[in-house]
Formats: sequence, C-alpha cells, structure tokens
Amino acid sequence: MTTPGPGPGPDPGHRGFDTGHPGTGPAPGRLGFDTGLEPGLRQDSRPGPGPDSDSRPGVSGADSGDERLARAALSRAVEPGDEHAGRWLRRYGAVGFLDRLLDTAPARRAPRGEGDGDPFPGTGPKRVASWRLRAAAAADPGRDLATIRDLGGRFLVPGDTEWPRQLDDLADARPLGLWVRGPADLRAWALRSVALVGARACTPYGAHTAADLATGLARQGWVVVSGAAYGIDGAAHRGALAAGGATVAVLACGVDTPYPRGHAQLIDRITEQGLVVGELPPQSHPTPSRFILRNRVIAALTRGTVVIEAQHRSGSLVTARAAARLGRHTMGVPGPVTSALSAGVHELLRGDAVLVTDADEIVELVGEMGQLAPARRGPVLPRDLLAPAAAHILEAVPARGPTPTTVIARRAGTTPDDTLAKLYELHSLGFVERHGEGWQLTNTTTPAPNVRRGGT
Repeated sequence: MTTPGPGPGPDPGHRGFDTGHPGTGPAPGRLGFDTGLEPGLRQDSRPGPGPDSDSRPGVSGADSGDERLARAALSRAVEPGDEHAGRWLRRYGAVGFLDRLLDTAPARRAPRGEGDGDPFPGTGPKRVASWRLRAAAAADPGRDLATIRDLGGRFLVPGDTEWPRQLDDLADARPLGLWVRGPADLRAWALRSVALVGARACTPYGAHTAADLATGLARQGWVVVSGAAYGIDGAAHRGALAAGGATVAVLACGVDTPYPRGHAQLIDRITEQGLVVGELPPQSHPTPSRFILRNRVIAALTRGTVVIEAQHRSGSLVTARAAARLGRHTMGVPGPVTSALSAGVHELLRGDAVLVTDADEIVELVGEMGQLAPARRGPVLPRDLLAPAAAHILEAVPARGPTPTTVIARRAGTTPDDTLAKLYELHSLGFVERHGEGWQLTNTTTPAPNVRRGGT
C-alpha cells in the first residue's frame, strides 16, 4: 500500500490546518478515582506535547497520564458534541471536570464568588445528573485504554503529536479524544483528506460515481474519509482501497464494534490498510443522534466535503453544512432532476456548494495553488478546421443528390468561379465528391472498396 504523506503544508486559506510542532508536557498529577493502572504504567504509546500545543485554557497537555485517563473516563460520561460539557472542560480541564462530576473535590466545586457552590451554573440539573451517573459507572478508564491497546490502537487527546489540530475549529464541540485503530498517522493523513458522503440507499449511478471519485483521489495521493455506512460511504471506501490508496472510516460507535454488521469485513480491511476512528470508547453502540454528531468530525477533519446523492433530509447535508460553517470547501455531484436522491445535492448547488464531476475538479478546489483540472471541451471535428470561406461553401452543398455548381454558388452567395475553386479544395480534403456536372457530400458511411461485404 502506498501511504500518502502530509505533502506540502496547506495554504493559509484552509482553516485549522497547521503543521506546527508542539513542545513537551508537564509532570503528571493525581486523579480522584481508581485508574486501575499499575504504578508507573503509561496507557499510550504516543507521548504528546504539553499545554503550549493547545491554546484552550484548562487543558493540561497529552503528556499528563491523568489528563488522558480523565478524558477516557469522560468519553463514557458525556455524549459526543455536548457543548455544555465542552465549556466546563475548557474551564476546569479534564481532571477538574471529572473530579467535580465524581464530587471528589468539594472544596473546589465552584470558583470563589460564585454563590451557592454549584460547579456547573447555567447547565440543567438533569444533564448534570446524567453526567454524574455515567461518570460514576466509568471510573475505570484504564480498562478501556487497555482494550484499545490490545487491539493495536491508541487513544488520542488534544496536544498529542498525532492530534489533528483542525478539530479545534469545533470549539466546545471538539471531541474529548479519538479512539484510533490503524497503522497510519491521523494528523498527517488529515492534512490531505477529502470527505465523500451520501445516501445509504443510493442508486447504481451514485455508487459508481462515489467509487470512481475515491479511486481518482487515492491515485493522486489524497485520503478518502467517510462513515463506513451502506451506500455511498461503502462505495467510497472500496474505491480508495481498490486503488491501493488511503481511507479513514469515522464511526458513530466504538472502534471495536463494526457497524453496520454487514460491513464488518470492510471495516477490518480499513483497519489494516487505513484508519478507523471514533469518539466513543470500546463496546459503545451507535444511536441516531450519534450518527448526526459524528458528521461534524468528518467535516472538521477534512479539507472539503463532497455530497453524492442526498435527499432533502439526508444526514449527508448535515456534514456539508457543518463543513461550510467551519470554512471548508463544500461540493456536490449532480444527478437526474427527476431523482429524489439528488434533490438535496441540487439544493446545495443552488447555494454556495461547487459542482464537481471528477477527482481532478475536487483537487483543483482543495489542493494547492496551480493544481488545475484539465480544460473540458467537445471533440474537434474535421470541418472545424476548415477556413471560413471553404466552410461556407460546404454548408451550401445540399444533403441529397448531385447539385450543379451554379446552384451551390447561388445558395452560398458567391460567384461560380470562387465556388468551383472551393469545391475542388473540399473534394481534395474528402468532404465532397463530383458526379457528372454536380457535387454532393461524401457518403462517409459507404464502405471502402476493399472491404468484403457478405458471403464467405
């Protein structure tokens, strides 16, 4: 397999894409719950940078084992994309947020001057109660980290060298962390990635188009990102794999839980040749809301999103709109105007989305300056190369039967002598032929004399 590298750094017009090198992290602290770890055991094989790599306050850096463990525990306590949780995570840090949920630091439950001591003012009590209940049940994150390690994967958190910085554009909806399986570097791959999304119940046209686009992108060194669902997603993944290229599946469940079940073999193959990524810890199941929230990660991770067949209420349009809000490129592949499966795409194209039909046009939009798609034009016909005067005479020759030169001259509005000169020129080029005193168009469908016709 050819593994694409990060390539040249992205241009400044692509939000969130950077290639900066982070620094080193602080010494680990202590967590207010039992981690289930042996003393001195680190639960990640990819040590990361420190707080300088993350501009958000309250984030203590990936080199802290406590920070990683706290985020692993929070991934079970908090639903993906919960902006309320993201706000408190930004304020308290992962360790402080989790301590307050577990009520292990009552003296620090609220900053000084905040009245009744509520650590989460402005967040509904039912939401906080749900966080506390799930956090108490998830007080052994070491088991999840051991599970992902046994699968050959890893748990990435903001500040890790492999963490894709473009996810920071999601602000408080940024993932707590990413559970990853596969041999490649997620950050390097994300720098040259394009999302291909669309309908699950797609048409043969949509499946063929998705596979063709994915193959073309993979051959040009681009990473194809999708959701591993039936229909367009599966066709996109298969197209990239068939070309020996790179593909990333972003799941709405645990990375050890293939979904849909019918794509278990496909997801296993992606794990070997590409990357399987998810926000949810091992053994987590998908829900309709998690599919929708997963789409924001696909949009933020890639440089552009292409929608291939989508109805008006398709989840693929959620991905496209998220990409537009994040300043990413949004593209659509048109379909028949009579197809309801293309109605959502056409609505996108009536807005700010760009119409694309092949991989070259996608790369022209998301690639580096100067990567232009080849010019499109129809075939050049022999008569297109004629001089204007000769082409004018050719248009005056009737389609049926030999016609005298004088009649052709009258139809063309020229003199008989000029007409005859042009007719001989056209005759030498094979456009007309002479029959007695008349001229007619060459019958190009007549077989050549040396072609055997009929018989044996």
